[in-house]
Amino acid sequence: MNGINRRSVLLTGLGAAGAGLLAACSSGSGSGGGNALVSPTASAVTAADMKRKATGRRKKVTLTAAPAMIDLGGGVMPRTWAFDGRTPGREVRLSAGDTLVAELSNQLPNKTTTSIHWHGIALRNDMDGVPPAVQTAVRAGSTFTYSFIAPDPGTYFFHPHVGVQLDRGLYAPLIVEDPREPLSYDDEWVVLLDDWLDGVTGTPDDAFAELRRGMADMGDMSGMDMGGSPSPGSSDAGMGNMGDMGGMDMGGSASPSAPSGDMSKKFMLTGAVSKLLGGDAGDVKYPHHLINGRVAADPDVYTGKPGKKVRLRIINAGSDTAYRVALGGHKLTITHTDGFPVRHQEVDALLVGMGERYDVLVTLGDGVFPLVALAEGKNASGLALVRTGSGSRPSATVRPTELDGMIMSASQLQAADGVRLKSAKTDVTHQIKLTGNMMKYNWSINGKQFDMNNPEAHPIVIEEGQRVRLDFVNTTEMWHPMHLHGHTYQLGTTGPRKDTAIVLPKKTVSVFLDADNPGQWMLHCHNAYHGEAGMMANVAYKA
Repeated sequence: MNGINRRSVLLTGLGAAGAGLLAACSSGSGSGGGNALVSPTASAVTAADMKRKATGRRKKVTLTAAPAMIDLGGGVMPRTWAFDGRTPGREVRLSAGDTLVAELSNQLPNKTTTSIHWHGIALRNDMDGVPPAVQTAVRAGSTFTYSFIAPDPGTYFFHPHVGVQLDRGLYAPLIVEDPREPLSYDDEWVVLLDDWLDGVTGTPDDAFAELRRGMADMGDMSGMDMGGSPSPGSSDAGMGNMGDMGGMDMGGSASPSAPSGDMSKKFMLTGAVSKLLGGDAGDVKYPHHLINGRVAADPDVYTGKPGKKVRLRIINAGSDTAYRVALGGHKLTITHTDGFPVRHQEVDALLVGMGERYDVLVTLGDGVFPLVALAEGKNASGLALVRTGSGSRPSATVRPTELDGMIMSASQLQAADGVRLKSAKTDVTHQIKLTGNMMKYNWSINGKQFDMNNPEAHPIVIEEGQRVRLDFVNTTEMWHPMHLHGHTYQLGTTGPRKDTAIVLPKKTVSVFLDADNPGQWMLHCHNAYHGEAGMMANVAYKA
């Protein structure tokens, strides 16, 4: 068992207690400044679940997490951990209101514990898959059955919530169909993006251990080039079409947390700069960027017909990389983000942070076209192909001009009328200060690193029925994709409904949500390494 996996260390000894341990935590047992908190098994959780519209249909799946050697194409065949021997795992698809019954079998080695978090689903709290806050971790050799109603249609995915297991091969798409689908299209293509190092340069645990040592052991930093030239993979072209970025500083200088130069680090990335991300683009070196589990040299191919309209469901399952996504020779019409509809917007390219999802419609041309996921600021990319006719395959490093055209992020979108939050007085406002730095790798929220040994310490307390405002105040030199479990929030008063939103360096993003899903819910940076280092908090309902 890897010594840095704090969740595994804590939970191996707790597994035998099972759900009974959580049940023993009554709704009056929480800490948090004298506030009793709603436990994951409280009657309020059951009452909220009873209000969900259910079809009565049950979708049963079995998911086996185990070591596997997988074929990423191009002769790249790493050993990793995967669901049922493949990455991405098999798509799970059901309709809104159906109940998903998913048995997780943990066949991972060395007493490794695991779980499944159903990213973006507003499900009942005890099925959210976050040990130890809402369940004990699933021990090696054991099983756990998740059972919950999937209430809202949309594009989602699932992954572990233990250590940095997300950065292995344990993820798969979860598609919740709308029985009254308003969109008209001919076909669908699910597009999963991922940054990959496991089994190639080491393991995610190796990478995290190096990052945790921070930059303090990197020797004499004098004379280091701290200049502001962006890397070749962070083109500034097309920025005039970006629109209002909420006062984002468009200056090109690199942040102190992203020095350039070779510092002889195996995993730590330096010099990655992106104006779209406000400076430092990421922490980790990745040898490959995947689309649907394939390297750029041997890409996944979608075969269709000219003139057909296709819905792309784009999911960023990466751990440290935002992707700029474009389909060569085509415009993309954004219809949804994080599962919820937006006012349709035609663009050339999308900026997709870790944990974000976008649905787009595209009318296919005739030929062979590259779908490129540019690793923002990292001078690398993933590639897939759309083939509707004759034509040669583009090179693995192809860069369509659309990548430098009109680039859209969620901050520029508007919620569709039917899903915009109703006007209401804000009952409570919480400042969520994003704190820490790359030097010591001490990422935190409100100056406190999340304590897995005591998940109820320092909760952000809300009450059922409240309209809640969260002000994400980024005091750091890096961007953070902030993800809230069990809810969607709205960006500002008219922005899109989201569960994951990019917060740029030194900027503030205000979001609003209705407190309608009692329990204890993680709020964290979806950079897997930032979250594991401590940039996580418990948004807990007061009993």
